[in-house]
Amino acid sequence: MVLFKRKPVQFVQAPNLDDDALEVWHIPQTGEVFLCYEQYLSRMDFYNQPRFICQISGHSGLTFFDALKSELAGAEEVEQAFPEALKGPVLRRVQFQTISRIDTLVDMIYEEFKADYYPGEAVTITLANGERLSGIVRDKARLGSKVLPDGTLTQPISRYFTSIDGRPDEEAVVDSNHIFRDRKIFTKSVLRSFIKKTVTRESWTGAPWLVKHDVAAQYHIDTRVPPHLRYDNKLIERKQHQAQRKAYQPGQSPQELNGMAGAFPPFGTGPARLPELKPAPKSHKSKTQQQPPPPHPGPHIKGGPNLFIGEDPGPLPHLTGNNPFQFPVPFRHNMLPPPPPPAFTQPEPPPPPPPPKYPIEDLQLEPREDYVRPALKFLCSDPPEGVVDSGARNDKILMKSIGPLLETWNTLNVYCEIFKLDSFTFDDFVQAMEVASADTPCQLFTEIHCAVLKHIVSAEADGGKLQVTLPDLDEEDEEEEGEEQDSSMPTPEPEPEPKPAGRATRSSLAKLEAERIKAEAAAAEKEGTPEPTVKHRAPDVLADFDWIENLKQRQFKDGGWELIMVGLLHQLSKDPRQTEVCEELLGKLVPPDIEPSRETVREQYANLDMNLRISALQIICMLIADTKAMRGHIEECAETMTGYRKEKIEWQRNRKQAIEDLKVLNDQRKILLPDNMPPSPPEDGTEAKGKTNGDVKMTDAEDTLDEPEDEVADSDEETHGRRSLRRGGDRAAERQRKREEQERKREAELAAKAPKQSKQFLKVVKDIQKKEDYIKKCEEEIAVLDNDLREADCGRTRVLGKDRFWNRYYWFERNGMPYGGLPNSSTADAGYANGCIWVQGPDDMEREGYIDLALEYQDEYKAKFKMTVPQRKRMEEGRTSVFNARQWGYYSNPSEVDSLLNWLDPRGFNELKLRKEILTFKEKIVEGMENRTRYLSTDEESNKGKDKEKEAKEETKRMTTRTKAQPSPEPAGYRCLKWTNTMAIDEFGHLHGEDPPPPKPKKGRKSRGKCEV
Repeated sequence: MVLFKRKPVQFVQAPNLDDDALEVWHIPQTGEVFLCYEQYLSRMDFYNQPRFICQISGHSGLTFFDALKSELAGAEEVEQAFPEALKGPVLRRVQFQTISRIDTLVDMIYEEFKADYYPGEAVTITLANGERLSGIVRDKARLGSKVLPDGTLTQPISRYFTSIDGRPDEEAVVDSNHIFRDRKIFTKSVLRSFIKKTVTRESWTGAPWLVKHDVAAQYHIDTRVPPHLRYDNKLIERKQHQAQRKAYQPGQSPQELNGMAGAFPPFGTGPARLPELKPAPKSHKSKTQQQPPPPHPGPHIKGGPNLFIGEDPGPLPHLTGNNPFQFPVPFRHNMLPPPPPPAFTQPEPPPPPPPPKYPIEDLQLEPREDYVRPALKFLCSDPPEGVVDSGARNDKILMKSIGPLLETWNTLNVYCEIFKLDSFTFDDFVQAMEVASADTPCQLFTEIHCAVLKHIVSAEADGGKLQVTLPDLDEEDEEEEGEEQDSSMPTPEPEPEPKPAGRATRSSLAKLEAERIKAEAAAAEKEGTPEPTVKHRAPDVLADFDWIENLKQRQFKDGGWELIMVGLLHQLSKDPRQTEVCEELLGKLVPPDIEPSRETVREQYANLDMNLRISALQIICMLIADTKAMRGHIEECAETMTGYRKEKIEWQRNRKQAIEDLKVLNDQRKILLPDNMPPSPPEDGTEAKGKTNGDVKMTDAEDTLDEPEDEVADSDEETHGRRSLRRGGDRAAERQRKREEQERKREAELAAKAPKQSKQFLKVVKDIQKKEDYIKKCEEEIAVLDNDLREADCGRTRVLGKDRFWNRYYWFERNGMPYGGLPNSSTADAGYANGCIWVQGPDDMEREGYIDLALEYQDEYKAKFKMTVPQRKRMEEGRTSVFNARQWGYYSNPSEVDSLLNWLDPRGFNELKLRKEILTFKEKIVEGMENRTRYLSTDEESNKGKDKEKEAKEETKRMTTRTKAQPSPEPAGYRCLKWTNTMAIDEFGHLHGEDPPPPKPKKGRKSRGKCEV
């Protein structure tokens, strides 16, 4: 049976179905039936969680259905592997056992049965001559213990009657020492699996093991639980023990509990002392009843213990006998009965609920008023409502274009090897989409379009085939042909003019068509319906231009790729899903009020709005996703990742083995270390160096005496000449040489005194160093393979995670590209690719299901946390929030990453995963953000420097320039203009937007021409 949290899964009881036509939902694996679809989905979600355990194999982390499948397969395997002859005896021995741990139970059963055999079991016997034969136990005789003369008992013995395989007429009688079974048949693992399959146990302490009913019926095992092992009896016993424990608390005796403590001392410790009786509680009895009885005659004792109610009753009566514990008769009549035990009417408070087991759902955690999420920045000019944004915005970008902009940049950089494009930073990409114009030609802008267009139609050398699926353009032609045919066919309605039937010419048909159009226009004017307006003139500009043929020949120069874009967008506009956006783009590129031509299309594209540029580029990038080149690249990367994973597993296996070997070597080193201890260093090294034979050497004094001589020698040439004759420098060198010799002698003496380390110890130390170096190498290789796997993972963009309000967090360097772009890129010195963490709002389904809840659920949440989910979102996110999947914000400073990590609560499911991912890549994220800040600040500083140089030049010139020609203005120093497509130059010898260079003439032709001359 499948386990959940080490307990069997409890199935939902089947409901009562009165109506056979009622719609129900059924889970065939469990037999559960549900009347509500939500309950069915909730139960299926529960079963699909990887939190179940297979009881037989012990495998955890499985879904319910996988665990059930594993149990069925394991049960069948155990059923075949366990000996049939042992099943009944083992189950009878296990029945009603109270050993809680199954490991202990398995050990006990195994020890009992490993040397015991039962009829029907296949065994191997050893004959007296040493011959080994296989057979089957036919019968078993067990003889009891024998009492020896000294009173000791012998071990009981067993005799087994076995048949012999291959000898039907022979039998053998052997004892326990000459019979055994195959080792693989009866093992602890097989026994454990068999017990798990056939036996169950309840979860309360002391519960017995019970054989399942169907198995017990098969092997005739009694299933009636003895009374002392039942749960109710155990519960009664436990309550009795608790009551006794409360009655006999530590430090109290039964006498103390009855109020008699100290009344009667032990024998021999002194005179007996009567118990102290306390006054009875007041009651509403009559005063006559409360009056004390008349005093007794006899001797009167004053000052005695207060044994009576009211006044002193008088003298004590005479005590007869010598029993010091006997009460006088009047005492017996006048003593009040002991007070009843106090009744505790106040019920015990219920125990506090157990603390929740984290992680839990993020929005089920208590709201935090002490910390607000760090403020988001927005790149667009129309941030969400109520946003107070201090980040740098771009006034030309709308929020609806941020998502396509990021998607396009990510696609071009992840698949840059397919497009033959150098990688480029996101900031350069945004700037190129913004500043590219006729006055500022940008290679990055042109190369991106040309590289993507090349994958829509293959080159002429490769067949020039269309690589994508496009809608057909033949619908209009078919309609025109149909109209011409309709106009040429006779109609039953009478017409004022005769219809040309067989001699119709193009001119006559054109005239009739013109008249028909005029008649329709006149009728439309009468009805008041306006004529359809022309949105663009794309058909006119494409009348004499075949964009597929030009794209096949790679005619991109002088407005070629812009006109190809018009042709592609015009054909895509026939798709109803893209009609609106394509018509909008064509209305800007080929407006109806301008005569269309190649040059006007180029000018219109150069002046196109930035949001429309992003939209056009996204359209053609989405087309490439279905090409063979893209699919082939993804499959190739998947195969590469498989190879990387196998190599990583091999390195991990080697590292594990090396760690085990290193542990053994360290143990050997510890054993050999006491005999190979290094010498202890001297207490004060300065004293040892400064002393020789007990005398202090004044080296400092000599050095100080020589130093002024050297300084004077440097300042005066004559003195330097005289001192050189006295060989002052030679004496200093001699002293230095003597000191070095003394140090070498001292080191040699210390080395001689040190104990010599054994060769075995040195070999162990050397092996330890080798293993440590090898483990370090394995870890380095594993890190390299992890990075290779990350870069090759290009199937989809992986999200860092989601927060409590289901906002998605993206770091686009997470997978599919190097952290800083391609290392051989022309802008590789930037050191980053995107350099930001982007935050996307929740999609509509998540927003409706978790944030904008129905009113009843909002009230329920407000009753629990004193606020609704939208109110909590405003409180914890501050004034910078994103509300849907079309809104994006970003973080670009390392300090914001730390603040975000502090805001995330690891007690929630979503934020625990998100925080873990950010911490994994935090070092690279921060490095990219710092490189981005440096890259952008360096560009700004260079632009400021250029502006200052221009101003200085203008101030120095100060002359008239009426007759001189004005120089052309220098292009602005934009970052994106520094980018160069080196990959295309290396691959093709030219850029995508340029024509290929003419082929070089062969050397043979040149030499032949020279000979002819």
